[in-house]
Amino acid sequence: MAALTAIGYLAALCVALAGLLALAQRKLYVWEDPRIDDVTDLLPGANCGACGLPGCRAFAESVVGGTIQPGQCTVGGPDGATRVAEYLGIDAGSMEKQVARLLCAGGTDQAVQAGAYAGYSSCRAAATVAGGPKECTWGCLGLADCRDACTFNAITMAPNGLPVVDLDLCTACGDCVRACPKQLFEILPARRRLIVQCRSLLEGDAALATCNVACTACGLCVADAPEGLLSMQRNLPVVDPARNELETAIATYRCPTGAIAWVEGQQFPTLHESLASDKARHAVPA
Repeated sequence: MAALTAIGYLAALCVALAGLLALAQRKLYVWEDPRIDDVTDLLPGANCGACGLPGCRAFAESVVGGTIQPGQCTVGGPDGATRVAEYLGIDAGSMEKQVARLLCAGGTDQAVQAGAYAGYSSCRAAATVAGGPKECTWGCLGLADCRDACTFNAITMAPNGLPVVDLDLCTACGDCVRACPKQLFEILPARRRLIVQCRSLLEGDAALATCNVACTACGLCVADAPEGLLSMQRNLPVVDPARNELETAIATYRCPTGAIAWVEGQQFPTLHESLASDKARHAVPA
């Protein structure tokens, strides 16, 4: 009899708790648009953050909420944006293609090595040892942290140790930016052609003593460029992003080292050949 009484009490308690949970669920329930799950399934699922949001579900919530357009997902590309837009019955919109650009041209064939590094094969690890084995402490260390971090296999390593970004595969996710201990990657509009590929703060002979493609801070590029396009800051030319309409290769013609370049398509490894070809096609003042 006691056992039956205990079972009865437990059954009543379970019923009471179930009722409380049901009541709480009704009171605390927050409705979520079912389209969010569907849009999330249509997205690439990379959760890379290239759109500026913390992941694909957050992006789906914003698209369904109408605060951003499907075209802002650069990873999914135009086809992915179209699928989402057709499902929701909205305009896909567009976003200017962004790509990662390397701001260093000092490969093993150009930069002076200060010593040999034999530790763990990682740029971040090498950088902790006196800034790395290169004489230029601002230069690319070439140990492929950026390649290993790239979610989309958009980076390969050239024979001279410099990373090469495949612009067709690059989604501007920023993995390489975060991985590089020297901060040599920058996400730029793909249409941006004028690239300053040096981060050294040295000038003149001091810069050339570390790398023969270093910027020497001579200022010729600033003098030749359309007014307002370039300015010298901390011994380096800086491109004004608001003056894209002024971009022209003329700023590169008198650069003595090729530290500022006009890139067409892939940035490396044919950059210096392209620069020499450009100079050969134009009359370059002495």
